[in-house]
Amino acid sequence: MREPAPAGNVFGMIAQFDDPDRLKDGIRRLRDQGYRRMEAHTPFPIEGLAEMLDFRDNRIAWATFAGGVLGAATGYGMQVYTNLDYVIDIGGRPLISNPAFMLITFELMVLFAVLAGIGAMLLLNRLPRLHHPLFDVPAFHMASTDRFFLVVYADDDRFDPAATRAALEALSPIGIEDVLQGEAPE
Repeated sequence: MREPAPAGNVFGMIAQFDDPDRLKDGIRRLRDQGYRRMEAHTPFPIEGLAEMLDFRDNRIAWATFAGGVLGAATGYGMQVYTNLDYVIDIGGRPLISNPAFMLITFELMVLFAVLAGIGAMLLLNRLPRLHHPLFDVPAFHMASTDRFFLVVYADDDRFDPAATRAALEALSPIGIEDVLQGEAPE
């Protein structure tokens, strides 16, 4: 058994499970004990997991919506400006023709929405990130194949290295590791 890490250098603690139901049970039991800053890493989506972790972040959806509105306004406004500034009277057609403007308006709405969504996702995930403390956990690579991981972050109000380790051990995981915060290995 490894010696506990120094308190100031701890990023969190991670427990490894071999079954999604055991992971969900572990989350439920830790939330009942008052832990709130947790995250799960799984090889496939698990129904109800986001609700159990109280994940309600919808900033990417709002950024996508804002990008779509900005794109639609830009596309429509660009066409109105062009037609009013460079007047060309063609067959008595009105200068501001909504049906004719919808194609470019729609295309720019989609373009700006997609770019805003991707940009917000990259910023909020702090990508590109070349190193993360979880990458130093030896078994963490199995999160993309057949293992389920539960991370309790050190900035949780209830986090205490000894008490958190005891709470995780009570869940009967395959293994528990301290996750240290540090520089990327060279």
